[in-house]
Amino acid sequence: MTKKNVKNKLTIKDFESVSSNNELLELIEKKDVNINWIKKRMAYEEELRRLQIELVKLQRWITKTNKRVAVIFEGRDAAGKGGSIRRFAEHLSPRSSRTVALTKPTEIEQGQWYFQRYIKELPNPGELVFFDRSWYNRAVVEPVMGFCTEAQYNKYMLQVPDFEHMLYEDGVLVIKFWFSISKDVQKERFDARQDNPLKRWKFSPVDVKGQEYWDRYTHYKGQMFSKTHTTYSPWIIVQANNKKKARLESIRYVLSQFEYEGKSDAETSLFSDPNIVMRYHRSILQID
Repeated sequence: MTKKNVKNKLTIKDFESVSSNNELLELIEKKDVNINWIKKRMAYEEELRRLQIELVKLQRWITKTNKRVAVIFEGRDAAGKGGSIRRFAEHLSPRSSRTVALTKPTEIEQGQWYFQRYIKELPNPGELVFFDRSWYNRAVVEPVMGFCTEAQYNKYMLQVPDFEHMLYEDGVLVIKFWFSISKDVQKERFDARQDNPLKRWKFSPVDVKGQEYWDRYTHYKGQMFSKTHTTYSPWIIVQANNKKKARLESIRYVLSQFEYEGKSDAETSLFSDPNIVMRYHRSILQID
């Protein structure tokens, strides 16, 4: 082993000699070790920590002011919705925040008004609720997969704007995210799920059709945007090919929508990158 290789090797003693990430970075630079990916990871984790501190402040303000806030995460399978929700909710108090991920409707629910089972999941005063998919299942997934009739779909699409307008008038604050990924990235993530025993449970029969029915998803997604993007309940598009950027910028966007106590003391920018997070426009060209 050459002297240079010895110098560039980090030892257990080196790790024991540092007490913070900054000291570790200084040691890495001193030894001229090329581990840029570790630096990027550490920078991401530090930025996420700062934003999560702001989320804690936001939750405290929502509880104090009795606001009702719902954040909807929609997008194709493997777009990163669940991972983003976990970063949002990781350090929030479960007493005034929760995640809603409803399963297939029961026989009784199938006979109810479509929105009924979602209404009971809406936020109570002082509560922040994250929807991992939502009433928009009927806008895209159900018609693509044949889980609803054409009549049910058409009726639903007429009712959505009125339903969301009622929420708006009653003071429920709804943020609607669409996590947008390319077809190639979706395939890569599907393959990764199958290769990883810890993620294999995420791969469902519906996922199998994700690539095959790509164009059908695109058609119904376009219909959904054109009929349900309104001034009082707009769609916010998140470019999600890069998971980490999508997580950080979607958090930033939510924080930017509220004037909560302590916001001016934030240790990071609370303005989301407009190249990653943007309002839907009917003329916009989307990658998915």
